[in-house]
Amino acid sequence: MREGSASRSNPDNDSSDERELALINAIARGDRKAFEKLYTSYHGLLTRFLVRTTSRRDLVEDVVNETMWAVWRGATRFRGDSKPRSWIIAIAYRSLMKALRDRSAQYRNASATGIDPDFDELPEPICETANTEMRDWVKHGLALLPDEQRMTLELAYFLGQSCDEIAAIMDCPVGTVKARMFHARVRLRNTLPVLGGDDSIEPRSEFA
Repeated sequence: MREGSASRSNPDNDSSDERELALINAIARGDRKAFEKLYTSYHGLLTRFLVRTTSRRDLVEDVVNETMWAVWRGATRFRGDSKPRSWIIAIAYRSLMKALRDRSAQYRNASATGIDPDFDELPEPICETANTEMRDWVKHGLALLPDEQRMTLELAYFLGQSCDEIAAIMDCPVGTVKARMFHARVRLRNTLPVLGGDDSIEPRSEFA
């Protein structure tokens, strides 16, 4: 996937953006049914996104609820300067970073032990079972990246956000996003062969 591919116009994406914008406008008027629809639409997506950073079910659920509560309270201030999805993901990202800072020792140690078995209940893509070993291999490689690099890759490749959208979500320049992606890729190229048992690979410098 190319970095700019997510920003290309897509009729289905445009239609989804319009539906979500209509829901947010309805929420701004106090429409609880519209909020329920948006909550249902985003609960699974946010959960799968957040669990890639922390394995604590209680923390993930807290962040999802905090995110959607912020959407309920902030709907009147949303002016459509960004896509609804980017706005909501930005709220989730900031909420997660704050939670990790507040309880860093406890939750970082839990994340290092691997994914909570309870999350095996989450729905997986068709034919994903055959790729379990590869997925776990990549998952462990991502877990070794610094938080900001890992989150940048997750936003780009898991949620399909463009560099401009990631910059808005993470509140940093686009150049910083591209630099984080570059360094993360170099780290993964060095790390994944070792995790797979290939010690013959010569480590590459991030600055090569």
